[in-house]
Amino acid sequence: MTDPYIMTDPQIMTDPYIMVAPTGARRRKSDHPALPVTMAEIIDTAAACHAAGAAGLHLHVRDGEGRHCLDAGRYAETLSELQLRVPQMRAQITTEAAGLFDVPAQLACLNALRPDWASISVREIARDPDLADRVYGLCAETGTEVQHILYDAEDAALLRAWQARGIVRQGQSSVLFVLGRYAVGQQSEPGQLTPMLSAHRGGGPWMLCAFGPQEHACLQAAAARGGDLRVGFENSLFAADGVMHADNAASVRTLIAEIDPIDPIDPIERTSP
Repeated sequence: MTDPYIMTDPQIMTDPYIMVAPTGARRRKSDHPALPVTMAEIIDTAAACHAAGAAGLHLHVRDGEGRHCLDAGRYAETLSELQLRVPQMRAQITTEAAGLFDVPAQLACLNALRPDWASISVREIARDPDLADRVYGLCAETGTEVQHILYDAEDAALLRAWQARGIVRQGQSSVLFVLGRYAVGQQSEPGQLTPMLSAHRGGGPWMLCAFGPQEHACLQAAAARGGDLRVGFENSLFAADGVMHADNAASVRTLIAEIDPIDPIDPIERTSP
């Protein structure tokens, strides 16, 4: 049976935007010595990944103990240094709770920082639904572009409901599908993409990230279906053969070679998905 989401007409196929997510909220140096944790490491990694072909950066910052944080000051400092070092690379901050932060803390971070671009999980905001209107309203007022994090079809349904009610504002339609986060062993596989696309119902631009050693296989499937791609150590340290990537830039380079001849967007030519 033909997959209805695979794009076969070369006239309508578009090249994927590649974002790197090099750090995440949970991994540590003990997981991989090249995991960037300090601001200097994050900036060096961003520069290397941009040179390898990544157009965007999904940014997490850590506190002085190396723990995930939503510190607006640390974000502002890192974003400023990134702009100096890699001005062509667009940065997106995370508002991920990671079991540490409630919705008021997420809202406070957005309000204090007022970033250009932020990822927001609908299921995390749904923990305090009375604040949902304020979260998305603030982003609309301050010009923060929102990328909604969707883990399953229920998340997609919640997003549609909030869009219909006007809680999620017009134009806030970009999504990131996350494969494997809540699967056994955090293992993803390409077949998990199709039900996500069905649940999304063509509701706006989409990107994919995937946990586990089949990360790149899932991203190749997304590229074939017209999606943008998020790759990096937040989601997987390993190649399909079980060997660790040397660093985030190596993973980016490998992915680009794998999706050729679907050439990725030149990061200098395109700065937004």
